[in-house]
Amino acid sequence: MNILERNTNGLNSDLYWQPEPVKVSDGTEQNLKQEDFFALLTEQLANQDPTKPVDNDQLVAQMTSFTTADGISQLNEKFESFSSSMTSNQALQASSLIGQDVLVTGNIGHVANEGDGITGVIISDQTSQNTKIAIQNSQGEVVRTMDVGTLAAGNIEFNWDGTDQNGNALPPGDYAVQVQGDVFGEPTSLPTAINRHVDSVSLAASSQGVILNLDGDVSIKLDDVIQIGS
Repeated sequence: MNILERNTNGLNSDLYWQPEPVKVSDGTEQNLKQEDFFALLTEQLANQDPTKPVDNDQLVAQMTSFTTADGISQLNEKFESFSSSMTSNQALQASSLIGQDVLVTGNIGHVANEGDGITGVIISDQTSQNTKIAIQNSQGEVVRTMDVGTLAAGNIEFNWDGTDQNGNALPPGDYAVQVQGDVFGEPTSLPTAINRHVDSVSLAASSQGVILNLDGDVSIKLDDVIQIGS
């Protein structure tokens, strides 16, 4: 309803309307609770046709159907509560990773301070010969190459000390680790996993779970961690 008011000078040129407050529904009135169901059922029995009483099987079916639906609803609420509790507990446990290194599949490492290096593992299903490790800076320039010779199959650890080919310490930043070797006589790129430092932990949406925020502004899921500790 519109409300018309005069201004302080007695003029009615300044008219305005003010809407009546609208009640915002929280949705609870749309839910049929257990007491509502039995109230309706009692009313149905009280007003049934004496010549055609409600069939017992039908009555039992209605009660069973509601009880099942109500039980599922309560189960969903309890499961959501349990899921939230588990996620919070997982986040609490993950917080103990802050300050530690975690092994993550990939070839990008982060040098936080000049003179720091990068460690990780080379992953190969077969023996690799004439294996070489190339370190590239963020501009794609190769700043260091290391000849590691023949590597057996498996996860082989490697360590780069953060220096260039002349032994000079390189500045902080992201560096890529490229590994190539001869497998059955064919030049082959070998996958790697890099140790990254955990700076903080975030609690994301339930579909993502716990997120680890790594050095170099990189975030990963807790499930992506291969190993804790370098």
